[in-house]
This record gives sequence, structure tokens and C-alpha cells, in this order.
Amino acid sequence: MIILETKKLTRRFGPMIAVDGLNICVKAGEVFGLLGPNGAGKSTAIKMLTTLLSPTSGTATVAGFDLIRKSSEVRRLIGYVPQVLSADGSLTGYENLLIFAKLYDLPRSEQKSRVDEALSFMGLSDAANKLVRTYSGGMIRRLEIAQSLLHRPRLLFLDEPTVGLDPLARTAVWKHIEKLRVTYGTTIFLTTHYLEEADALCNRVAVMHLGRMVALGSPAKLKASIGSDGATLNDVFAHYTGQALESGGGGYRETSRTRRTAKRLG
Repeated sequence: MIILETKKLTRRFGPMIAVDGLNICVKAGEVFGLLGPNGAGKSTAIKMLTTLLSPTSGTATVAGFDLIRKSSEVRRLIGYVPQVLSADGSLTGYENLLIFAKLYDLPRSEQKSRVDEALSFMGLSDAANKLVRTYSGGMIRRLEIAQSLLHRPRLLFLDEPTVGLDPLARTAVWKHIEKLRVTYGTTIFLTTHYLEEADALCNRVAVMHLGRMVALGSPAKLKASIGSDGATLNDVFAHYTGQALESGGGGYRETSRTRRTAKRLG
């Protein structure tokens, strides 16, 4: 079953083409990765797919619903974890989730159980009543993913889910993303700068360069496509874009600063 499909999806900002004729098809239950250097159009693409930015031309559907004509239906089916910090450091983890439960208009009788379930699923039950400003960067990211799960979306968008995290924190987030897919059958669409992240998590990846998709396939297929024994995704990226992909822990302040920088550049 196809849950997301785009046809010639394009976004212009004046004379600049940020996303140029994007054609992708994402199957339900898969983890789909979008790779690209800063300025490749990844974040613009994800903003269009989450109804935050209107396409200049082209079409896209989520579970058969048109992105423009049926945007309210699309928003009910998706979750979105942006690059910019979305957790409030002055509140506890529980309070952050409760606010999101109300924003999603969940029935009052279900709000506490949904919040408790999301905290438990992301391994944050013990930190539920601690202020988020005391969390590590990895804990903050897991809390933000928990926020996006409260309404049980069929398709979850993660924009640079582990940017600024140390290797151990990134691995912890990876495990929870995979757990999401296995436990709930959630389809994951992520952008990332980390090639090892794409290799470990993604069933398929698309490589963007200067607004255009220049390669698409499973990590294994893409590595085989360049005809080099022992090729890595780094080699694939360099082959198709002519450049290397740079990778970017910390606590609340550092996480906020790193994400603002990534958002500005990406």
C-alpha cells in the first residue's frame, strides 16, 4: 500500500527553485530517508509534505488525500518532529505532552493514558516530572517524538531527528524509531545528515542535490550502483552530488542552538 506519493512536486522562492519536480512513492510501514547537503531542499520538501508550505506546482497525496485540497485530513494522519526545538524547557516532560494532547484535541478521558503510554514507549517515564531544561539532548528528542505520537499518526515526519546528538544518544533514538515501526507499523519519513543513520534505519533513501532528486533506492542497491567494491553511502553521496555530506550531545541550550543553526542552513 502506498501512503505517500508526490508527482513533480516543486517549490520556488522567486527565481530560486528549492525543490524541483520531486517524484517519490513511500510504502506503508517503511522507513524512507531523504539525504542531501545543506540547501539541497530537504527541509522545504518536508514542510510541503506536512502542509506547512504550499507547493508552487505538482501534486502530493497522503493515504489518498490530496495535500492541498484535503489538508485537514492529511494533518490528522501525520506527525511531525521539526528541526527547531519544540519542547518547553520550563515545563516537565509530562506537562509538555499534556499540552500536545490538548492541542491534538484528544478526549479528556484519554489524555492521561496517552501521555503515560508515550512516555513509557520512549523510555521517559522516570523523567516525566523533571523539568525539560534538565534533560540531555537525546532525552529532549525522544520527548519530541513522544509528542508527535499522541494522536497515533500513520505517517511520521522526522526532520534531522538526531542533529547535534552524541553517538550514544543517536543510537538510543534510532532504537526507538525502529521500535515505532515494528510496534505500531508507523511509516517513517526522515531527513538526515548522518549516512550511518540512513544505512541503519532506512529501507530506501533518496539523495537530493540542488533541489533535485539524483538517486533513489535501498542503501544496498545504491552502494552497488556505483560499481565499487566495499562502497559506503558516503561514496554513493559523493558519486551523485560531487561532495561529501557533513555530519554535525549536549543539553537543552546546546540542543536549541544546534537545531537553530541546522534549520537556518537546511
